[in-house]
Amino acid sequence: MHCCDVILYVRLTNEWFAKDTSRKVKTAFKAKFAAGQRIGAYAPIGYRKHPEIKNKLIIDEETRWIVEKIFDLAIHGRGAASITRILIAEKVPSPGFINFQRDGTFANIYAGASEEKSYAWTIAQVKSIMKDETYIGHTIHYRETNISFKNKRRIRKPQSEWVRVENTQEPIISEQVFQQVQEQIASRRRERKNGTTQIFAGLIKCADCGWSLAYGENRQNSKPYGYYHCSKNGQGTRQCSMHYIRYDVLYAYVLSRLQYWSGLVQHDEERLLKRLLNASDKGQAAARKKQAAELKKTEKRKAEVDALFSRMYEDWAAGRITEYNFNMLSGKYQSEQAELDGKIGQLQAAIAAENQSAADAEKWIALMKECVNPTELTAELLNTLIEKIVVHEAVKSEDGSREQEVEIFYRFIGKID
Repeated sequence: MHCCDVILYVRLTNEWFAKDTSRKVKTAFKAKFAAGQRIGAYAPIGYRKHPEIKNKLIIDEETRWIVEKIFDLAIHGRGAASITRILIAEKVPSPGFINFQRDGTFANIYAGASEEKSYAWTIAQVKSIMKDETYIGHTIHYRETNISFKNKRRIRKPQSEWVRVENTQEPIISEQVFQQVQEQIASRRRERKNGTTQIFAGLIKCADCGWSLAYGENRQNSKPYGYYHCSKNGQGTRQCSMHYIRYDVLYAYVLSRLQYWSGLVQHDEERLLKRLLNASDKGQAAARKKQAAELKKTEKRKAEVDALFSRMYEDWAAGRITEYNFNMLSGKYQSEQAELDGKIGQLQAAIAAENQSAADAEKWIALMKECVNPTELTAELLNTLIEKIVVHEAVKSEDGSREQEVEIFYRFIGKID
């Protein structure tokens, strides 16, 4: 064999071997990921590596408060930059410094460095934590990959190709809080040229098309004023009507409603809770009682059918009934079992929804207690209490007066006005 052929053969063999090894490694990783294992050099802040189970995370009680603080600030309207400044001002240790203190890693950065280095948070770090599903108990794999087995440079994969494995570790943050933070990130408030931000940004929606309302200013009057209008109408296509509302009118209305509910919480909390739950409606109370009784009755019948089916099988196995009768009764019992399972599921879901409604109402009342007698609106206050504000098109009367419906949907409880 010619020497050039030998070299070519060796190269092809090496390439095939490298490619095959890469394939085997990927297959092994896929199996581990599917089993809920987490592969990584370091545990994310708020977690530790399990001391006994390999590739498993457990909550780190010493640092979970940092994650909870970040999400608490975010849910109250703070952006990543603002949160970063707070963490630095309060001298909260950064993830890298915590790893250095515990394991001596990153010594090249922290050993002998000034104190400021220990809490040198970056906006990118905070953003990463705010978007990380690790904190709701899930793990995302294959966000990045090598270009090929020959080129080890990492590239970002499309989100459609990510692999999401749920319930891989105990969550630190609730799913509801996490989703609310994602919504706020998506509708983040951009600072305007004069240094101010719009406190209603991301909250105001058009009643007809569902698009966000855009902010504008009328500077032609002697007294300039701000206003909102449907952003779909503002594109020039006239696909929706204006839904015009002045900023000061919206501000005054929303503040008045929050002041009303705040007063009710302070003076008659029990009455408010009943109002939120419609507990004064005896018909609903009777319906809940009937659901509970129906569930108990259905579960009892299900247990009876299961026992009958079990005895029938024993009779068939012992030859006390024919196979024809067994098949006939078997179909009948299995059909009833499926029907009863479905009914039990529906009743349990209805009762759980009622219980969740009570819990959500209590959560909202607790939030209102934190915002006693508000005298002004802030982004933090609005994001704490309100999910969205829906603005309808104004209706003009014959006398020229203008009426406009504005719906406020509060967090946890929805529309109550």
